[in-house]
Amino acid sequence: MFVLPNLFTVSSIFCGFYAITLCMGEATGLHLYRAAIAVFFGMFFDMFDGRVARLTRTQSDFGVQLDSLADLVSFGAAPGVLLYRWALADLGFWGVFIAFVYVACGALRLARFNVLASREPGSMKYFIGLPIPLAAGTVVALVLSNNFDEPAPVGGVAVVTLLLAALMVSSVRYRTFKDLRPSKKSITITFVVLLLFAAVSAQLKPTIALAALFMGYISVGLAEEVIFFRRRRAERAAAEEEDEDVADAEFEDVVEDDEDEEPSEPQRTPST
Repeated sequence: MFVLPNLFTVSSIFCGFYAITLCMGEATGLHLYRAAIAVFFGMFFDMFDGRVARLTRTQSDFGVQLDSLADLVSFGAAPGVLLYRWALADLGFWGVFIAFVYVACGALRLARFNVLASREPGSMKYFIGLPIPLAAGTVVALVLSNNFDEPAPVGGVAVVTLLLAALMVSSVRYRTFKDLRPSKKSITITFVVLLLFAAVSAQLKPTIALAALFMGYISVGLAEEVIFFRRRRAERAAAEEEDEDVADAEFEDVVEDDEDEEPSEPQRTPST
C-alpha cells in the first residue's frame, strides 16, 4: 500500500524532469509549451499523493521527505529552467542568477515548511510564505498565456520571478483552506468562483483566466497580511497604553501614601 502514494510522488518528479529535458538545446515555443504542461501535470500528481496516503492510511516520514524532494524538482528546478529558457536567457549571467534565486528560495521555503510541520503536526490554517506549487502554477500560467511568436517581456518576467521568490521566503501568511467545512456558504462561494472562472475563460484565453486565479490568491494573501499587520499594531498600541495607565495609577497611589504619612518628631533627651 505504501507504493501507491509514492507512485504519485515519483510521477510528479518525472513531470519535472521531463519539463527540464524539453528546455534543453534549441527549445522552440512548442517545447516550452509542453514543458509548462508537464509542470502542470506535476501539480496534479502532487495534489493527490498526500490525499491517497491519508485515504489508504499509509502516511510515513519517508513519504514526507520524498514529497519535498519532488516539489524541489517539479516546482523549483523545472520552473526555474523554464523561466530561463523562455525569457531570462536574454539577460545573460543575470538571467541565470535570477532563475537561481527562484530555485534557491523554493528550497528554503520547503526546508522551513518541513521544520514547522515537525514542530506543529496536524493541519495548519495558514502557510508561512507562498507555497512553492502556487509559485510554479503562476509561472506555468504566465508561460501558457504567452504568444511564442512574439518576444517575451524580459523585464516583466524578471520582476515577477524575483517577486515570487521573495514571497516564498517571506512571512506572509496564505490560507490553506484546510479548516473549511462543507457548508451552504462555502459551497456557494466555490460555485461563484468556478462560474467566474468559466466566464472569463470563455471571453479570454483559459490560460489568462488561470493566471488571474493564481494572481488573485497571491493578492488576497498580501491584503490579509496588511490587515493582520494593522491589527497587531493596534493591539500593541492598546497594550502599551494600558501599561502606561497602570504605571500612572501605581505612581499616584505611591504619592498619596507619602502625603498621608506625617513626619515623626525626633525624641529629645531630658537635660540634667
